[in-house]
Amino acid sequence: MARTTFSGPVASDNGFIGDFVGNVTGNVTGNLTGDVFASVQSLSGAGAVNVTDMFTSLTTSGVSQALTLANGTVGQIKIISHVVDGGSAVLTPTTKIGFNTIVFTNVADTVMLIYTAAGWDIVSINGATTT
Repeated sequence: MARTTFSGPVASDNGFIGDFVGNVTGNVTGNLTGDVFASVQSLSGAGAVNVTDMFTSLTTSGVSQALTLANGTVGQIKIISHVVDGGSAVLTPTTKIGFNTIVFTNVADTVMLIYTAAGWDIVSINGATTT
């Protein structure tokens, strides 16, 4: 099939095969085979971890740099990974469950969060610490 543009509800009894480039808005039901890549925010130094990209690549350039994270949308996943070490960073989400802050000190410190009706909750944490 040549490149095709769809609009409105689209369904297939046989599935879709090939590369998909672009955005999907709505529900996806069925099996997904292949790689899924998240959009990436590159954040250097203190500042706001955005809620528009799934992945934040963190570069620190000082000690205890303040990071903030606004409330998300229920079901939203957010991953933050410390990729370049020039110090440390302290993340304080607006609304959180069971912790006050997350501290990133070393390269590879990573956290995966999910936003629930009660706030950001930690799904997994590697190397980073909580207070």
